[in-house]
Formats: sequence, structure tokens, C-alpha cells
Amino acid sequence: MSSSAPLNDNAELRQPEQRLERIQAHIEELRRLSHAGLLGLAVFGAISLMAVYFQDSNIMLYLSPQTRDLLGKPPSAVMINIALAVYSFSALILGIGRLTDQEERYRGWSHIGYLSVFYIFYAFDHALRVNVVAVIISGCTILGLEYYSTWTSARSAIARENHIMQHLRRQVDK
Repeated sequence: MSSSAPLNDNAELRQPEQRLERIQAHIEELRRLSHAGLLGLAVFGAISLMAVYFQDSNIMLYLSPQTRDLLGKPPSAVMINIALAVYSFSALILGIGRLTDQEERYRGWSHIGYLSVFYIFYAFDHALRVNVVAVIISGCTILGLEYYSTWTSARSAIARENHIMQHLRRQVDK
């Protein structure tokens, strides 16, 4: 019996130290997460630069006649504008709702994909030059909100974890 007492004391001492290590690892993960939105904005910026560069290109010329027949007539710029407005409004409403969730997850990657498709739709309708700024503004607004939501959530979680670490360090120092 007496030989197990030192093991229990050792285990009790190691438990707060192990928890401190786990918390520190979680803080590092949260710091990486807080910067994911910047990476998303950079990726969207690169895609937007390509769209601006190719805004006068006629994508349909590169497709075979069979592929053009299969795709049919592209949607009109007005229909694409309506779809972009509805998408942007919906994404902003959901993003604002997520501000209160404090979820440790970046949701901007899917938005980058959806916004990129709008560039393609406008390019098929030869309306990219006129509408590229609308997609850029929508994308920066949506992705900026997603970045802010993730950043504030991560910062809040880091503050909580730091508070717990201080409490655990006081216990270990005793």
C-alpha cells in the first residue's frame, strides 16, 4: 500500500502538467486558426486577380462545338447578378449569426469556391469585365466577416485557455 502512495502523488503532479501541455497545444492550434481567414482572403485575392486578367477572354472559343451545345446558352448577366445578390445576402446573414456561436472553425473555403463560380458564369456570358468588381466586393465582405468571426472566436478561446493555465500553474507551484 505504501509503495502506491508515491505513484499517486507523482500521477497527481503530472496530471496538471499534462493538462498544461494540452492547453498550450490547443492555444497554438487556435492561433493558426485565427490566421486561416487571412489565407482565405489571399486565395480569393489571387483568384480575383486571375479573373481580372482574363476578363476579356472568350472561354467559349476554347470549347468544342459539342461542349458548347451541351452547355447551352449561358444565363444572362441579370440572372447571375440576382443569384450573386441572393448568395451574398444569405452568406452575410449566416456569417452574422455565427458571430455569436464562437465556433472554432473557419468556414470561408466553401465561399471561395462559390464566388469563383460566379466569375466563370460571368465569363461565359461575356459580362465579367462589368461585374468583376461586384464579385470582389461580395467576396471581400463575406470572407472578411468569416475571418472576423473566426478571429474573435479564437481570441476568446485563447483568453479562456490562458486563464485556465494560470490557475493550473498556481496549483503546480503550490
